[in-house]
Amino acid sequence: MPDFALSPEQESLRDMARKFARTEMAPHAAECDRTPRFPEEIYRKAYDLGLMNLNVPTEYGGTGLGLFDQCLLVEELAYGCGGMTTSVIANCLALEPILLGGSETQKQRFLTPFCSAYNFASFCLTEPSGGSDAGALKTRARRSGEEYVLDGEKCFITNAPHASLFTVFATVDPALRTRGITAFVVPRSAAGLSTGKDEEKMGHRASSTSTVRFEGVRVPVADRLGEEGEGFSLAMRTLDQTRTPIGALATGIAQAALDHAAGYALKRQSFGKPIGEHQAIQIKLANMAQAVRAARLLTWYAAWTIDRGAKGTLESSIAKCFASDAALHVADEAIQTFGGYGYMKEYPVEKLLRDAKLTQIYEGANEIQRTVIARELLRQYA
Repeated sequence: MPDFALSPEQESLRDMARKFARTEMAPHAAECDRTPRFPEEIYRKAYDLGLMNLNVPTEYGGTGLGLFDQCLLVEELAYGCGGMTTSVIANCLALEPILLGGSETQKQRFLTPFCSAYNFASFCLTEPSGGSDAGALKTRARRSGEEYVLDGEKCFITNAPHASLFTVFATVDPALRTRGITAFVVPRSAAGLSTGKDEEKMGHRASSTSTVRFEGVRVPVADRLGEEGEGFSLAMRTLDQTRTPIGALATGIAQAALDHAAGYALKRQSFGKPIGEHQAIQIKLANMAQAVRAARLLTWYAAWTIDRGAKGTLESSIAKCFASDAALHVADEAIQTFGGYGYMKEYPVEKLLRDAKLTQIYEGANEIQRTVIARELLRQYA
């Protein structure tokens, strides 16, 4: 386990993200949530500061951070706004399959021009009828000479209305289940690719989400990542890498909820004294603090494990699952601490509860995470 003292470089990275979150993101979070609004002016500033494309090596124009350092930044950003953070870090998810499965030529061809300017990319795996069953994809990829023809629809795709690049998972034969899934890189300019309207979401409303439709989209064989049938493995390896920052995102939301609740408990008077002096509130705050710190440490451990070269499936699933459950609980308890005021949109904690909920669902619902955890655990005893 690493020394818990961060290096000067890590402290500097965290301080930069903290300042950006609290001066650029947080002041606009409520308005972007209420409207909803996709605040491109904020995302452009994030790109200029190097807060996007965090996982892309510097030789291709990215920030080139390890997973631990990514998590430090993501937690701070999520403290300012969970929805904005989802859009800021979504490129990491969409570009990871290229980093893992792309050839050197593909990396240079796709990543370098993409990262040289302000751009969004989208990861296209989830389908309307599939959800967590990634092996049941219906989007088809039919070989036609030196091209594939894609037909199908993806749903709940982050940043899709604004993306210039899509990593797409389709099947060459549905009967093959996971063994037929193949990955492709598709530019927005491809004929037959279209995105739907922005979804009206419960939370993360500063982030844009829509369907993506493929109607006879032609993709050169040269834009396939790996071989036919390697897409499922590539998607799972991608999620092993990108799941841990969701734990960091959830931790940032939980920390914000705890801070709001503790600050309110010192100011709010009840029965002649601040409510923070009442044992019932103290117990809530103590439990919240335990949950936040445990979430952070599990996330750090998962990131450290993966940075050391391990696959990290077990550790990342534990971190994501625990931290997201903790975020929802802590946000709920923050509302309870505020009482009736916590239920009102005038105060920040009800948004934190709505934002926390999504962390239990995306990048693998927590029910799936528990299945993964049990499977990986039992392998150690087999």
